[in-house]
Amino acid sequence: MEISQGRKDTMSRRVKAECSASGAVSIGQRSRSGTRKRIWKYRYIYLFLLPAVIWFIAFAYTPMVGLLLAFKDFKYNMGILGSPWVGLKYFKNFLSDPMFFRVIRNTLKISLLKMAFGFPAPIILALMINAVTNSKFKRTVQTVSYMPYFVSWVVVITMLSKFLSPTNGLINDIRVQKGLEAIYFQGKPNLFYPLVILTDIWKNIGWNSIIYLSALTGIDPGLYEAAEIEGAGRWAKTWHITLPGIRPTIGILFIMNLGGILNAGYEQILLMQTPPVMDVAEVLDTYVLQRGLKMNQFGYATAIGLFSSVISLILVVVTNYISRKTTEVSLW
Repeated sequence: MEISQGRKDTMSRRVKAECSASGAVSIGQRSRSGTRKRIWKYRYIYLFLLPAVIWFIAFAYTPMVGLLLAFKDFKYNMGILGSPWVGLKYFKNFLSDPMFFRVIRNTLKISLLKMAFGFPAPIILALMINAVTNSKFKRTVQTVSYMPYFVSWVVVITMLSKFLSPTNGLINDIRVQKGLEAIYFQGKPNLFYPLVILTDIWKNIGWNSIIYLSALTGIDPGLYEAAEIEGAGRWAKTWHITLPGIRPTIGILFIMNLGGILNAGYEQILLMQTPPVMDVAEVLDTYVLQRGLKMNQFGYATAIGLFSSVISLILVVVTNYISRKTTEVSLW
């Protein structure tokens, strides 16, 4: 009797296990089938997404294998994987490098100045364009402000050099006609930062304002009508309706810009560097280029780049956490 009861219990447990296993298999099969159906249903959308995925894999993720150079003594005949490990040698060398404090100082100065003046500039432009009632004038202003973004930095800096040339530049020609002495503007260290900020704002203000203009269209017009009934003026509506309406957009873009605080814009800075201003113009990006390509110190340059990326990641994570706790605006 006891044996038959034990056999019954064993059979019962086996049946339950088989049922649960078959249930799990059926659920998994249904899940995979549902995924395939959704992919097939939205296949054209995935095809549009495919070029971007391929681009990121080819140019963003595949090159990450090269980060091994930061920890290896690279030898041409041995390749990246075969070169000997050196650990954190290059990071220690960079922290003790006499150029460390100079490039960090210059990078932070330029980045903070760009955030102080360049970050609010497109917000102000978007508010001004949004306040314009003449649609033709608004489209003209938008088009004119967008155009510099599509001009390469090579062309922008060449134009700047032509305007500020001490021999035949427009600005110095005017100064000479007024009896003043010609100035080599691009050779003045005290003028380097203003020129960097002004050219950056001129080139990017229109393009960066697009996202704020898009955010402004999402504000309920009824709020403005209610504010007008209450007697609110233009400044009151801007302060109490417009700015709070685009605050999430401002917060997210601020967090993203803060993540690039150690990226001062190497192309612009590289083209604007001249021997007299190198003390204030050498930044992390140009220093990496100099040590990596000009001096063939690939491991050292990779270590500097990785150092900058890690600091940027930490800044984004910390800023996002603080923003989420204080303003409920965050990337994740």
